[in-house]
Amino acid sequence: MKRNFKVLIMLMVMAASACSFTTKKFDDPSKDKLLIDLITYVLNQGHYDAREIDDEFSREVYMDFLEAMDPSKRFLYASDVEKFSEYQDLIDDEIKNKEIEFFNISYSTLNDRMEEARGLYKDILAQPFDFTEQETINTDYDELDYVSSKEEMRERWRKQLKFSTLITFRDKKEQEEQKKENDPDYEIKSDTELEKEAREVTLETLDEYYDFTDDLEREDYFSVYINAVVEEFDPHTSYFAPQDKDRFDISMSGKLEGIGARLQKKSDNITITEVISGGPAWRSEELEEGDVILKVKQEDEDAPVSIVGMRLNDAVDLIKGPKGTEVTLTVRKKLMGSIEDITLTRDVVEIEETYAKTSMVEKDGKKFGVINLPKFYFNMEDYEERNAASDIKKDIIRLKEQNVEGLVLDLRNNGGGSLKTVVDIAGLFIEEGPIVQVKSNGERKEVLEDEDPELLWDGPLVILVNELSASASEILAAAMQDYKRAIIIGSKQTYGKGTVQNVIDLNRWLRNNDYGDLGALKLTTQKFYRVNGGSTQLEGVKSDVVVPDRYSFVDIGEKDQENPLPWDKIDPAKYEEWNGYVDLNETIAQSKQRMSENTQLKLIEENAKWIKEQSEDNNYSLNFEDYSASIEQRTEQAKKYDSVRDYETDLTYMSLPYEEDAFTTDTALKEKRERWHKSLSSDVYMEEAVNVLSSMKMNNIENSKYANIKD
Repeated sequence: MKRNFKVLIMLMVMAASACSFTTKKFDDPSKDKLLIDLITYVLNQGHYDAREIDDEFSREVYMDFLEAMDPSKRFLYASDVEKFSEYQDLIDDEIKNKEIEFFNISYSTLNDRMEEARGLYKDILAQPFDFTEQETINTDYDELDYVSSKEEMRERWRKQLKFSTLITFRDKKEQEEQKKENDPDYEIKSDTELEKEAREVTLETLDEYYDFTDDLEREDYFSVYINAVVEEFDPHTSYFAPQDKDRFDISMSGKLEGIGARLQKKSDNITITEVISGGPAWRSEELEEGDVILKVKQEDEDAPVSIVGMRLNDAVDLIKGPKGTEVTLTVRKKLMGSIEDITLTRDVVEIEETYAKTSMVEKDGKKFGVINLPKFYFNMEDYEERNAASDIKKDIIRLKEQNVEGLVLDLRNNGGGSLKTVVDIAGLFIEEGPIVQVKSNGERKEVLEDEDPELLWDGPLVILVNELSASASEILAAAMQDYKRAIIIGSKQTYGKGTVQNVIDLNRWLRNNDYGDLGALKLTTQKFYRVNGGSTQLEGVKSDVVVPDRYSFVDIGEKDQENPLPWDKIDPAKYEEWNGYVDLNETIAQSKQRMSENTQLKLIEENAKWIKEQSEDNNYSLNFEDYSASIEQRTEQAKKYDSVRDYETDLTYMSLPYEEDAFTTDTALKEKRERWHKSLSSDVYMEEAVNVLSSMKMNNIENSKYANIKD
């Protein structure tokens, strides 16, 4: 895809890593100072709307980093913050002078305070809590002041730990009562025993937290500081440390090279939490959830490396590796407790949850297709590899073979992805024309078009969205709405992200680099616009049929983020509306009428309001009787909304034949699809999408049945 970047940025993306791209030298002896200098230079040169780095900018960085360091205000003292405040207006000067004194002082202080708190929580949890006392806790930490003394700090920790323990204590009492109900001979544990057990759970949780923070290194905290700087430019500009960049690539492509297992560190153990279907570990049938990996040996090494106590990221680096290479894991089995050596050949592992999935449903003798697209995935190294557009094309062809008469494209919770896949997917539904307009700062707009006159699907099309449908999802929904190609059903508006980001490899700026991988910068370089000229920035895409959902009263959109770019508009592109429907407005009006009369949706909206009210109440009693009474009251109120979860439609969903064949060997996939189909059967939004498809009238429908394309 052609991009109108500034010349400097374009050269940087295309050139080899050994080259230097500018006369500016990045040769500071400190890696941290080098990163600051390099990142701010790239921001100022390449960001769509680069901010002035001044005192106001400095104060915003200061506040954001302060909150990131200690969000619950249980480590830092007011005296620490007062010391830090001397830098409120100096961070901009430090950035310009490649200084990091503010970070050094704050990092050192935080480490000292966290070490103090380690002894504090252990001491507090060594003594029983009295749940008969009348006291309360406010969990809105933004409203709390920093403490001024060790006594106040101890009291803050005591209340937080007591609240955590109280929650567990109540749960344990309920469990005991349930056991007694199931077995009259069961002897219920005393409150003293349960309180002790609850404290032990809280202690274990804090110990695990400190195990995690003990693994963090200075560079991890510096990444947080860097992001406090770059996110002042806009919410979607961010710094990726090397391992963060790897995770981003995996999330975008849905692929990794390794053994196909998700890992978690608990205490000093690296434990398998999931075996990914289809991967080497799954195929071997030798590893399972709960197994602990003790050692790792590469195929060219004589002795294994112990990973007990190792940082999780470092352990993962040892276990994953290029396709075709072997790795031997020394594993303590969960069930038998035996120690075994298991050798696996690494392979490309596909994260199935990333990819589009397809189903069919029948209504009134007609078949309809459903495609759920979690994100607009693609391979950042090679677009021709598996991507969202190629997968959807295959699925539509398969659905056509089953003679479906309408299609639902579900973009709910889809946060976006590749801009090119949007253009390619949109081109499946129209003959040709503009899909989205893109503008770089100071450059003329560029119109990205579907230039292929053939189309794959010209039948009825409905697109489902919600408040979490963002970026690429909004481009596709907007284009189909502007063309009047689809009816959009969902939230009042989508997320409202109308900007384009590109990932810049920071290593490519340096001729000689002795510091190792410097990571990457995800940089906002462009804004995109609908073909009608309007921006989706802040305003999102407004649904044709608005329906309430759980997010209706939650502040989660772009307009609720810090430092969003403003809304604007440009001239429309030249396009012709789709003429394949008969009286689309009537179909929309009928859907609105059904939705206004739907008792399930009324209940969902009422429930969403209630959840919002509950979330704003941050005061809790630490007296067991009072706390328990308040929870019981909420539980009784919540029962009113049980039918939201119990809702069932009369629609039955099924997999396509090719997937049914795969179920014989892939039972994990079968189980996932069965869960998905069950959720679809209780999905009131999908039910209405199918209703709309059933009522949409097509021009020349007999000649369509539906568009052919050279496959």
